[in-house]
Amino acid sequence: MKSLQRRLWEAVEPLHAVVYFAPETAAAAKAAGLPGWWMGYFAGRVAPLGPVPEPPVTAMLFGFAPRMVARSLPDAWEYAEPAVVLRSRMDAVEAALGRILPADAPFEELADLLEQAVIGCDFAARPLAAAWSSVARPASAAARVWLAATVLREHRGDGHVLSAVAAGLRGLDTTLTHIGTGAITREVIQINRGWSDDDWDESVGRLTGRGVLDGELRLTEAGIALRQRIEDETDRLATGPLEALGTGGAAEIERIAVPLSRRIFDDGAIPLPNPMGAPRP
Repeated sequence: MKSLQRRLWEAVEPLHAVVYFAPETAAAAKAAGLPGWWMGYFAGRVAPLGPVPEPPVTAMLFGFAPRMVARSLPDAWEYAEPAVVLRSRMDAVEAALGRILPADAPFEELADLLEQAVIGCDFAARPLAAAWSSVARPASAAARVWLAATVLREHRGDGHVLSAVAAGLRGLDTTLTHIGTGAITREVIQINRGWSDDDWDESVGRLTGRGVLDGELRLTEAGIALRQRIEDETDRLATGPLEALGTGGAAEIERIAVPLSRRIFDDGAIPLPNPMGAPRP
């Protein structure tokens, strides 16, 4: 049975993740002066932090190979200031949600609920979520929905990193335990995270040595237990927003967000499978 925390993530994640696939986002990054898609991705993802270099970004986005981040940062800030990147990204995702979702979508009601959930976030040791929480509240309800959804998903994501590190896993190791569940494949994730074949083999060696993966890259019993501990801890660290909402508020978010998120998938705005491992709710 899925936890309420995971159900909330599945309901809301597509409202955030549309930013990674929408043509409006790529066009906005190019218009801001960023010459490549991945430069737009990394600069856009961390823009609220200011002109940060590669090492702290690799630490926060530890599922990515350091060399992949280094190809974009800090060079991106020579092309566009963080404030310009942030503004263009917000405008782009507002346009994308307006294109994909119906004009009468209940953005105002959903924005109020998601912002209530954000009040319950504890940002200790969560730099990416904390940075996005500092972004000024947008004027439009659609942009408010996206921003609040972003804070919540980065809050959960930062917690997931904390959980994985506490379990003794590195970034690629954590990804391989996800692949071991069957939720995503190597073909989907490796090219999108920048790991070389040598990196991959090294990580497989670590995990098989720990008894986490078998020879077919499937989770062993010990691996299943380890993965479950990480997911349980990730959920535990994501309880603050639910406490702020109460059971009724969480149910309301599911009621409103799930049909919108399904519409995003059904429109083809997010592929299945995807690098986030997000299912159609």
